[in-house]
Amino acid sequence: MLFTVPPLAGHVNPTVAVGAELAARGHEIAWTGPAGTLTRLLPAQARILPAGEEAGGAYTELHERWRNLRGVGALRFLWEEALVPLARAMVPGVERAVRTFGPDVVVADQQALAGPLVARRLGVPWATSASTSAELTRPFADFPKVGEWVAGQIAGLLAEFGAVRESRTGEAPGWDPRFSERLVLVFSTPELVGTADGFPQHHAYVGPAFGARPATPGFPWQRLDPGRRRVLVSLGTLNQEAGARFYAAVLGAAERLSEEVQLVLAAPAAVVGGVPDHVLLQESVPQLELLPHLDAVVCHAGHNTVCETLAHGLPLVVAPIRDDQPIVARQVVEAGAGVRVRFGRTRAEELRDALTAVLDDPGHRRAARRIQASFAAAGGAAAAADRLEKLI
Repeated sequence: MLFTVPPLAGHVNPTVAVGAELAARGHEIAWTGPAGTLTRLLPAQARILPAGEEAGGAYTELHERWRNLRGVGALRFLWEEALVPLARAMVPGVERAVRTFGPDVVVADQQALAGPLVARRLGVPWATSASTSAELTRPFADFPKVGEWVAGQIAGLLAEFGAVRESRTGEAPGWDPRFSERLVLVFSTPELVGTADGFPQHHAYVGPAFGARPATPGFPWQRLDPGRRRVLVSLGTLNQEAGARFYAAVLGAAERLSEEVQLVLAAPAAVVGGVPDHVLLQESVPQLELLPHLDAVVCHAGHNTVCETLAHGLPLVVAPIRDDQPIVARQVVEAGAGVRVRFGRTRAEELRDALTAVLDDPGHRRAARRIQASFAAAGGAAAAADRLEKLI
């Protein structure tokens, strides 16, 4: 099994868990992508076959520029400056990796388009790793012109690599490298995604897959207050610098709830400034280890943070910023597991009311626990490995 991934933690993490499960079953596992970044994101023993190294650092830097954009501008930037150039850069290395490693199956993240391009060219079965469910929910249904533009970007990439002709994998000429016609691994469940119209049988909703993470040393566990309800506030790695105004609202809400709630704020001190004693400010936190000690989470509606929170049965306050985050936020609200606030215009009172709602209304926690149960039943990494084995 060869995993093709971009140099981003949220896209690599599910493959770590699935790869560990497959390795435990006796399969040979490797990853291909920008090796410099993957070395930091994968376990020390992982086999990494370099692809697109020259684009890896630039890709991460582009995502940092992308964080300041919104709406269609962010989407255009993502495709024109990140996804398509990364695919171009990775194709030669991915082809070397496939020829050298000889995988029975290529598992390609939706942002690593080089994987399907090469797998299809060489006649190797491939599966999609959908690290977010947003692409599966017809995100451009209300914006057909935007959908046509994205389709044009994909068509141009396919034409560039001569990938529009038939291949011996039996796929149609109008294929889409974001979606395998054999298997799409969705790291969520219908209870959260809300697939009212059903979904294709080759879409496997396996729930979140949690693997080993790099250690986060030095977290002051002794400062967690057992007398207060505890809430994590996290905007994810790429959004921290853009959160100054939001953090001000967070601190205002913390002041209003100081008798009852302790906030654990994952953010740079240089952006947040001074905090009162009842707020625990950390540059980074061991999120998976911390969640069992919490009562709720405030976040940017990033797919990984949302799923990790719900996997622990915790309700959310979501403040989406861009990309798939508004879609994931809508899923949370429609499932009843949280409250949405405005990232750019949230006031302290609004955030206080949202936090009070998710902490005091048992309905939000019941909905979160319902999704938690669906995640557990879906099977996670083991279920993903089962489906991949069937492709061989």
